Amino acid sequence: MALFGFSPEDYDETVEVWPDNWRSFLVMDSMGTQWRTGACGATGLDYGVLPNVMRLVGVPAKDRPSVFQDIRVMESEAIAVMAEARDNSP
Repeated sequence: MALFGFSPEDYDETVEVWPDNWRSFLVMDSMGTQWRTGACGATGLDYGVLPNVMRLVGVPAKDRPSVFQDIRVMESEAIAVMAEARDNSP
């Protein structure tokens, strides 16, 4: 967690996931170990494993394009949060 600028306290908050976003959340959660990293930290998710993860989570083929778009939004926000945490670290 520290490598990406997070601490255990970052996970103390309970967050509600709307039913419409549940599948996308499950895919993003399952992709937690699939970050590509460089010298400056996380650069993005490894999309090569994404189709397999979607199948394993049970996302129907017809829903995969919209779930992929949701993942891209969450990925972008996660990268911004990690960069901010990295830039504000001592």
